[in-house]
Amino acid sequence: MSPAAEVPMGPAPTEILVCNAGSSSLKWAVFRWSDLAQTGSGSLCWDPAARARGDAHGRAVTAALGDMDIRRTAAVGHRVVHGGVRHAEAAVLDPVVCQDIADLADLAPLHNPAALQVMEAVAAALPGTPQVAAFDTAFHHTLPPGASAYPLPGAWRRDWGIARFGFHGLSHAYAARRIPELLGLDPATARIVNCHLGSGCSLCAIAGGCSRDTTMGFTPLDGIPMATRPGALDPGILLHVLERGLLDLPGLRQALEEESGLRGLSGLSGDMRELLQARERGHPGAALALTVFTRRVRQGIAAMATEMGGLDAIGFTGGIGTHAPAVRREVLAPLGWLGIRWRAPDSAAHPSTDHEETAPGAPVRIAVFATREEWMVAQAVRALLPAPRAEVVRTEGGRAASPGNAVTDGPPAAAGGRPGG
Repeated sequence: MSPAAEVPMGPAPTEILVCNAGSSSLKWAVFRWSDLAQTGSGSLCWDPAARARGDAHGRAVTAALGDMDIRRTAAVGHRVVHGGVRHAEAAVLDPVVCQDIADLADLAPLHNPAALQVMEAVAAALPGTPQVAAFDTAFHHTLPPGASAYPLPGAWRRDWGIARFGFHGLSHAYAARRIPELLGLDPATARIVNCHLGSGCSLCAIAGGCSRDTTMGFTPLDGIPMATRPGALDPGILLHVLERGLLDLPGLRQALEEESGLRGLSGLSGDMRELLQARERGHPGAALALTVFTRRVRQGIAAMATEMGGLDAIGFTGGIGTHAPAVRREVLAPLGWLGIRWRAPDSAAHPSTDHEETAPGAPVRIAVFATREEWMVAQAVRALLPAPRAEVVRTEGGRAASPGNAVTDGPPAAAGGRPGG
């Protein structure tokens, strides 16, 4: 019998697929394990007909996998909006973690169920490939009690788990790294307010690289107005609507999730691009929506600067934060008393790249940057799982062993794991 030889069996599993499942679409990105360089990305809106049949998520995952050689997939990471009190860090998926995500679905109904369905579709398409959940709430586990506690009966906090969880944590955690890097600040001492402004919006006070306050709360409905969500409200309004029978509970949920925010204020759209154009044409609803939105963002910045005892930098990210200089100008112009002076971007120098918009001599710096939530998820995957090694096949006498006998020291076929705190 001839000595055993090692022959490569197909491509090595060297890539991480990251899935970001939202209420209306699936975004994905592919990263090299070795250096987390992004090698591909894509997005797909959920097909309404497929959603009605119940196979939208499977079809979207199939489309994502079509962008890569699935034999190279070492692991899959997922952005999960709500991780509750248990998950202070990312976690390898197992039945306990999946049940935790399901139990929190009513607190993030537009996101957690979609993430679970994508996880199931990935497990069917890539059996044995480990999966990791990275939670948007995890970054905010450093909130002090004064920021996380609601002034409600003690039993609500103690027995029902009512607390400010905060969201967009992956984006804010990236900001805690990127803003000091971009502006040359010391991340250990920098006092930052990061403004994640997109279809969902939240602000975060970051001191010493940690979340110290944030605008979203127990659910992603709280905080500043969003595309279709209202942000902070007088709860008496909701009592009034229910007690008068003006809406039932499903109707109220629909109004708060889909019909409020910029859409409700403008009577036109929740898309900031459309509202800016409509305001130029004299649309009063668009003008009102922009006034309310910029006012609430500005109030949030000032409140967080007060909480941190000062301010060194402001960051803008997300679709609105990055691509709407008119919004940045209107938010910041009245904040000169805080040491904030905005300088219009030079579109020729940085059309869409990370850049600074601080006026000369202003003490508070202003950064505009693209957030990288998928990269943060890929980093969490690499931190939790062992590095893969090229799969090889032992052969004897020139005959290859079956794939089932391949020698590999990559991630375990069955992802065990630990709950993330």
